[in-house]
Amino acid sequence: MWATVDDAPIYRDQVDRYYRSRMPEGSATPSPQEAMSLKLNILGELINNQILLAHAAHAQISVSEAEVDTQVAKLKSPYSEEEFQQKLKDQGLTAVDFREQVRDGIIINKLINKEIASRVSVTDSEISDYYEHNKGNFDAPETEYHLAQIEVTPFAGPPGHKDDAAKNLTASERKIAALYARLQGGADFATVAQQYSEDAKTAPAGGDMGFVPASSLDSDPQLKRAIASLKVGEISGIFRTASGFHIVKMLGRADPGQMKLSNPQVESTIRRTLMSEKEELLKAAYIEQLRDHAKVANLLADQITKNGPDLK
Repeated sequence: MWATVDDAPIYRDQVDRYYRSRMPEGSATPSPQEAMSLKLNILGELINNQILLAHAAHAQISVSEAEVDTQVAKLKSPYSEEEFQQKLKDQGLTAVDFREQVRDGIIINKLINKEIASRVSVTDSEISDYYEHNKGNFDAPETEYHLAQIEVTPFAGPPGHKDDAAKNLTASERKIAALYARLQGGADFATVAQQYSEDAKTAPAGGDMGFVPASSLDSDPQLKRAIASLKVGEISGIFRTASGFHIVKMLGRADPGQMKLSNPQVESTIRRTLMSEKEELLKAAYIEQLRDHAKVANLLADQITKNGPDLK
């Protein structure tokens, strides 16, 4: 046992499962200290999740079986049944374990939406102030493309991102094709990116890559070809780079010069930035406040402090 939250245990094997899923295939073996540092961080995440789940229960936040069924079906859809079962096996999960992870994730999202997202807003004045203090960020010396992407890699990804990363080339090809079919069928690009893209940097914001200067595309010929004929609002076909398979959407285009605040793309970018900053701050404070009222014992941290950094 590596921690307790109000006497509820968190075991070493739970941390180890998350740790294994966060180590990409073929990556260099971390030092014992690096591995233990990551495990300590994962344990902190699990402690926070346990606190949030307990608070959600007090707040009477519930999830129906139909909601869990829908989310499970979404997460399984890019895979064959055989591939999905192998995925669970690789992560040391049973079908019941996976279903409980999905249920917990839905509950935590509902709690965060209720307690955090619903309380955050951005005013026109705040957007204007941000623009005035950051005009340099919106001065385009050359044509820039506002892009969003969906990325699927042949490597395992973190369970924190919907527990849904393709694991090999064949599975990656099948998954990106399935996602492209959804988009062609009218699915919202940002929603699909949030649910299924494996780029940890852009997926939370619906795949938004920000403004990409035209000159930078010279070093990324596949992306350059993919967007060459795109108009604003259109999506590319599937293309492959060294990191995996991609689909991109042209969100906007900015010609050289100072972009005005009246530009909807500028206003939207600032609004998303400010919303994200406020939500992250409020969420961090909210979790710390809950921790103050919980009885937490981080036994792993105690062992490392007592026995030194060479603990295995």
